Amino acid sequence: MINLPDFDQREFIQRACEFIKDEVEKSNTDGVVVGLSGGIDSTVVAYLAVKALGSDNVKGYIMPSLTTSDEDIYDAQLIQDLIDIETTYISIGDLYEDFVNTCKSDNSPENKQSLASANIKPRLRMSILYYYATLNNYLVIGTGNKTELLVGYFTKYGDGGVDLLPIGDLYKEEVQLVAQALGVPDSIINKAPTAGLWPGQTDESELGMTYPVLDRLLYLYNDQKEDVDLIADALEVPVSEVERIIKLVENSSHKRDPIPILPISEDVDEEDDYSIYVDDI
Repeated sequence: MINLPDFDQREFIQRACEFIKDEVEKSNTDGVVVGLSGGIDSTVVAYLAVKALGSDNVKGYIMPSLTTSDEDIYDAQLIQDLIDIETTYISIGDLYEDFVNTCKSDNSPENKQSLASANIKPRLRMSILYYYATLNNYLVIGTGNKTELLVGYFTKYGDGGVDLLPIGDLYKEEVQLVAQALGVPDSIINKAPTAGLWPGQTDESELGMTYPVLDRLLYLYNDQKEDVDLIADALEVPVSEVERIIKLVENSSHKRDPIPILPISEDVDEEDDYSIYVDDI
């Protein structure tokens, strides 16, 4: 299997810290809030934020639902202690149940019910983070990586609703390398990534492909602009699988693009940018 290009993790960490500091200074805010899920992405972002701003200017929020594993809660609390940040624990189980019961309708399409309900959890967490960000004059720092952003494996205005994305240009494997350089515990680095949507759920089972293969497929398609047949040969996967992932990228473009706005007149130059930029994705 091909390798992703080498990069200097230490140099990236330095630039990421400068990026975080610059975004906070430009916005005239005082720090950042971060959701701690117990996973590698939120852990790396929390480490970077503390390294950039100091622990006094970073606030963590652990927001489990009924489907969040004990392991993830334990790991989130472990990180809180390791980087010594003020952290608030807020269970969203009751909020989620109240929301679902309030919105429940006999006319709701059954085939869309599970997806619509699953998206409520990250949107509740986003609302909580922005509530506390406003109270503290902080920014919401995002934890999405390049792999997930490209295939749309995030919730629009949920975990995608953020003010900055310091690891948004790192593939999952690259996040692991940065985590090692930062000294993140091996138990978190090596843990199977999960969104905690239901007991036993993992990211790779949802995506239908392991992250090492997915990272390389996206690198060849997105960065190298290779064609489908070459990608399939290089990774020894069926062409249909390459096409499936490319379809995910194409169908999720609305999650990454700025909001389109209709110009007031047809005479407006089509190259003019009238989009509203919401968050960073």
